[in-house]
Amino acid sequence: CLWTLAAILKETLKDAPVPRAGVLKKLLAPLDAVLEGFYNAILLHHFDSHHYTSPYSEATNNLISFIDLLEALLASRIELELPLRCQRILFLKVSYVLNVISSSIPYVIKKKFILLLKKCVLYKSRDDAKSGSLFLQAPSLCEDMLALSNAVLQVVNLTWLNQITLSGKSSYFGSSEAAPGHDSQGGSDQTVLRALSLVVLKALEFKIHNCATEAEIK
Repeated sequence: CLWTLAAILKETLKDAPVPRAGVLKKLLAPLDAVLEGFYNAILLHHFDSHHYTSPYSEATNNLISFIDLLEALLASRIELELPLRCQRILFLKVSYVLNVISSSIPYVIKKKFILLLKKCVLYKSRDDAKSGSLFLQAPSLCEDMLALSNAVLQVVNLTWLNQITLSGKSSYFGSSEAAPGHDSQGGSDQTVLRALSLVVLKALEFKIHNCATEAEIK
């Protein structure tokens, strides 16, 4: 079901621009509360259980399908002037995702969630993208980005970053080992490292731009 809904969303986004918003609203509005319920139930799950020890287990595959759906919901957000709750949930309840990333879940899921967070911090509404403005204009997006920034900075201020393991080996064409003489930079996944750094920097940047006082900025 998750995979099918994500596929329909992706296909709808390929259609002619004019009817997209109407089709998306018709599709997602009845599912709005259901999808938020899914988000709460799935991401509040105990991910340290034995069901998630293998990256090939059914539980892991279901979670990957859910991440793909969240990505499709984020991409579809640009089509609606007033986004639905299910399109905002990733921003408003990002703490659930941050908890999953620091759990002992398979690395492939951590990586997908971190790259999804990167898409969130780089997201812009259609008007912002057209104007080229560095500051977000849409009120709902400002509110969502501030919620995300606050949650990210709150965990980073604790020990969240220290709990995130970077894969011991990077993937290379044909093998998981670095080529002879190639510096694998300590075996850490540079893509994830860059994405995490960007998430923290963008959260900090957005928070500073929206601080009321100089003391708050400090």
